[in-house]
Amino acid sequence: MRLLPRSIAGLAVLMLGAGTALGASSINGRYDATINLNGTVIPFRLDISGEGNALTGILYNGDDKETTTNASFSDGAITLNFEHYLTKIVATPKDGKLEGKVLGRFERDTYISAVPFVASPHVEPAAVQGSVPNIGGVWEIEYDSAKGEKAWRFIVKQSGPDVSASILRIDGDTGALDGRYSDGKFVLSHFDGSRPLVAEVTPQPDGTLQLQLKGAYTPDNKLTAYRTETARAKGLPEPDDFVKHTTVRDPNEVFAFKFPDVNGKLVSNDDPKFKGKVVLAIVTGTWCPNCHDEAQYLVQLYKKYHGEGLEIVALDFEEPEQQDTLSREKSFVQHYSVPYTYLIAGAPSEMWEKVPQAVNLNTWPATLFIGRDGRVKLIHSGFAAPASGEFNEELKQEFTSTIESLLAGKNISQLASVAATTNAAGTSIKY
Repeated sequence: MRLLPRSIAGLAVLMLGAGTALGASSINGRYDATINLNGTVIPFRLDISGEGNALTGILYNGDDKETTTNASFSDGAITLNFEHYLTKIVATPKDGKLEGKVLGRFERDTYISAVPFVASPHVEPAAVQGSVPNIGGVWEIEYDSAKGEKAWRFIVKQSGPDVSASILRIDGDTGALDGRYSDGKFVLSHFDGSRPLVAEVTPQPDGTLQLQLKGAYTPDNKLTAYRTETARAKGLPEPDDFVKHTTVRDPNEVFAFKFPDVNGKLVSNDDPKFKGKVVLAIVTGTWCPNCHDEAQYLVQLYKKYHGEGLEIVALDFEEPEQQDTLSREKSFVQHYSVPYTYLIAGAPSEMWEKVPQAVNLNTWPATLFIGRDGRVKLIHSGFAAPASGEFNEELKQEFTSTIESLLAGKNISQLASVAATTNAAGTSIKY
């Protein structure tokens, strides 16, 4: 996991003149932007380049770029569309800044909302005076989640006062939280078109960290992070195992699916393209940012192993309001150049009904590794993206070794113990 670079070659920082008729070239540059989500100001980086209908906006997830699907500067207004997230920035130049709003899905039970947006030309931060605490490494956060977790990981990479970090849960990570040390604490933030979050991280005299998270879907209470060795010494529970969290009710049962594609054509596990193949079945949804992270990696895996007999099928669960147009799903597939099969399985609340063979299935995404005999060999919960550092490397090693073993016909048993019961009826879905 690398730190956010301080500059981008070829993008000059240009000040905007107040009250002046601006050409498209005068808005080009790097910006220090913020959104205000219910009183919480969340800083993030925004780059703009191009002109007219050829404008491009870029948001950042660490070193990974989220580029606009389309953008324009017309009649004095800037529109930056990230349609694969259903996020849009609309702003106008004013008093040397860009001011406007961001439209997106940032709060639970709210589909699309508009939040205030401000961006100023980037200014390098002042040098930090005095000593800076060392918080680099892997920490554990004691936390009881609705998914049955007892702990999360907090993964930090530090270079002096500058920090890039992520919080890794069973679903996946928060994306790269970037920031620096000032006035006794680290202030880290993230917005890449989704999951807006700011984290105040305050080192404590006893060697722990106090975390206050603010933004979308965050706990209200302050959290405590411990060094891993300290957590073990205190007898605190470990974070969930990604390959034991979700199990299969019967390892001898063929994994069955039958859902329409975006054109309404029914596709099933009995189709010739899946017979005798190694299959990755992905429980996913384009509203889920960790599913965006995984899709980009799945594209790489498909290109590498498809010729050897790998198929990938996404079982996509979209909100009811997306079912008619599937506009985000279509943009998602196009934006990431998804070459594998994408099926519309239903709404998120229908997941247990539509995928009954998986037990304790409550993460987005979940990846089912299916052998040539059509049976589930392993289920991996969530997706640890590049922001998760060493855990992303471990995931890639696990995925590739499992795929290669299955392609070679080796016997891989389900690593998690097989549960004897199915998901309890009426369990509420959390996403």
